[in-house]
Amino acid sequence: MRVAPRIAARIRSPVNGHDAESHVTIVAVHGNGGGSTRFARVADHLPARIRFEAIDLPGFNGVPVDDDLHSVADYADHLALLLDAHSDGAARPIVLGHGIGGSIALDLASRRPNTLGGLILHAPVGADLDTRLIPRVMSTRPVRELARRLLSARLARPLWRRLTFPNGAPRADTDAFFEGYRNCSSFGQMFEIIDVDWFAGLDPVDDVASVLLWGENDRVLKAGQTAGFAAKVPEARTVIEPGWDHFPMLEQPEEYARVVADLADELAAAH
Repeated sequence: MRVAPRIAARIRSPVNGHDAESHVTIVAVHGNGGGSTRFARVADHLPARIRFEAIDLPGFNGVPVDDDLHSVADYADHLALLLDAHSDGAARPIVLGHGIGGSIALDLASRRPNTLGGLILHAPVGADLDTRLIPRVMSTRPVRELARRLLSARLARPLWRRLTFPNGAPRADTDAFFEGYRNCSSFGQMFEIIDVDWFAGLDPVDDVASVLLWGENDRVLKAGQTAGFAAKVPEARTVIEPGWDHFPMLEQPEEYARVVADLADELAAAH
């Protein structure tokens, strides 16, 4: 069943005289198990020149599953529909993709580069899938479903909070983060479709200004994986941020907003 694309409520709009000709639009795409709410704190710290929109993919954050989406390319084409809704005849949006959101954005840039005005890949998934432990562990549906339930379990939350957010984050935000897994119907599917064959089959992105963004202390997807993306985004600039783990949008939202805004300005100028 095809469902209409869901666009999250606008988080930040241009103000103080910044009209459609003067602002830069960022569309943020969440990682696995998450949703647009992961970026809510970031919007509070963005400059007025940035128009920031966070979207929810089908099967995430309570959005119904779309039974027509069977591949990364299908999700990427769905993302293209959302980008169309944010273009308004102006410059194409800069896409900020985190985790699997970065993977889906990368697929779109590889096949349909004209749909986006720039690409910020924040710790995307795809490199080293044949050697990383987590993809191997998540190789069966029962294990994936068990993992989703454990991540959303309220009794286990104190443990997960310490492991996931070593730099600290507001409890309300971390509770919403773990609840996201409870409402994520497409969690397991991402481990099925984002695989070695998909990554190997991607054409290099050479027509979209791109940045590879990583936290120096990322323990989920280590910064060393940037080397694995060199062939896929050969012209991308690599930015490694000291002190960042995997979720700086929750742990250091003000700093994250500053870095993302500056990168978006850079990419918009290069477009």
